Amino acid sequence: MTTINYFFRHEVAEKVREEGREEARAEGRAEVILRTLDWRGIELSEADRERVRSCDDLGRLALWLDRCYEVTDAADLFDGDGEGA
Repeated sequence: MTTINYFFRHEVAEKVREEGREEARAEGRAEVILRTLDWRGIELSEADRERVRSCDDLGRLALWLDRCYEVTDAADLFDGDGEGA
């Protein structure tokens, strides 16, 4: 009896899957940042919320995640990270 492999394995398909994983990681990290700031009572403008949600740079999101536990003002979250407002 022949085993049928239903998992499509091709380098293009693998790349698409990995890009999907990276996007999901970025979205998840952004939501953690926003929830943490909300829980801490740090208010963000809708523009700042969109800035966090639209960021796909995992390194920058990691920096913001570290900062979100210490900042007392939303501007401090983005201060000095090299990204324009």
